Amino acid sequence: MKSQYLKKLKMPNNPGVYLFKKDNKILYIGKATSLKRRVRSYFSKDLIATRGSLILDMVVRANKLEWQETDTVLEALILEANLIKKYKPKYNTKEKDNKSFSYVCITKDKLPRVSIIRERTLDKKKYKKVFGPFTSAKQLREIMKIIRPIFPYFDDDSLKKNNKEFYKQLGLVPEKEYKKNIKNLKLFFEGKKKSVLSNMKKEMITFAKKKEFEKAAIMKKRIFSLGHINDLTLIEDKDVYPLGSPWRIEAYDVAHMSGKNMVGVMTVITNGEINKNQYRKFIIRTQADANDTGALREIMNRRIHHVEWGLADLIVVDGGKAQMNVVKNVLSGFNFKIHIVGVVKDDRHKPKALMGDKDLIKKYKKEILIANNEAHRFAIAFHKAKRNANFIK
Repeated sequence: MKSQYLKKLKMPNNPGVYLFKKDNKILYIGKATSLKRRVRSYFSKDLIATRGSLILDMVVRANKLEWQETDTVLEALILEANLIKKYKPKYNTKEKDNKSFSYVCITKDKLPRVSIIRERTLDKKKYKKVFGPFTSAKQLREIMKIIRPIFPYFDDDSLKKNNKEFYKQLGLVPEKEYKKNIKNLKLFFEGKKKSVLSNMKKEMITFAKKKEFEKAAIMKKRIFSLGHINDLTLIEDKDVYPLGSPWRIEAYDVAHMSGKNMVGVMTVITNGEINKNQYRKFIIRTQADANDTGALREIMNRRIHHVEWGLADLIVVDGGKAQMNVVKNVLSGFNFKIHIVGVVKDDRHKPKALMGDKDLIKKYKKEILIANNEAHRFAIAFHKAKRNANFIK
């Protein structure tokens, strides 16, 4: 495959899985934090030094490239494992000793346990369900750390503990609820996140109807966590975007005329690039006067319940401490620790100071100002459109 072929492809910067093919035969499957950058790395001059002669041979033989996008890096890792298991590509098995692959295994017990097992010791007949292979045991352990609070489960270490106390800690006293967690865990590893979210939302509604509000609140937080997986710990240095770098920046602004036709917006920058497909508009419903902080609170409360939008690494607000505190207070209700930067303006509405983490501001000042400027422009345009529509009425 020649680099000219790559230039014709409009590959996204999003996470996902890529497949090198020879005609219709899959040669190699890999996962990426950014599909565009990861695939580009296979055409670098030092490929043989960084990946070896085997992968160089694969790239030379390949004549087609396909990909599948995912919402998160975590889901890319799971999809990669499922596709490798299904197609058993020649160069995946050659590049890595099969015995070093890892699997997620679910036991046949009445209260199933979930364990990570290496290929060399795996007896698939002993388990009810086996997911994998996963090419990195380290990344698989990180996956389990991320999803365990969402789908609490027993592992082998649980047997060494007082089970009742362990149940209590996980909030899993009823056996029926535990089995639902395991069912959703299986669906998640099968790549069926939409089905999982649907199941969890139904459970939340059922709890609410039964007036079991504490359980409904727990389920609501788990639903939110599933839709806002923060998987930066899964990003390896070779996976294109340096650890610490914000994956997603969201900027917010409010526009109105003396409190009338009040609107708000969210703009998004992903990996340093404006992402207009992710922009969102909000018509303010709860503020009758020119209360910018009240409007921002409404926006954040509404935004935080959209689990399908993903989770920001950095939030930029138009204003200072008051606006930053509003965002901080809303996020704290869900135990999310997201960096917040405030853009303070002068009398001509030009940025005069940035408030927040100094190192973060220094490193991403350009992206912060672009996001803020986009939010202001987008908010003004939306406000004018709404005002004109109301005028015509």
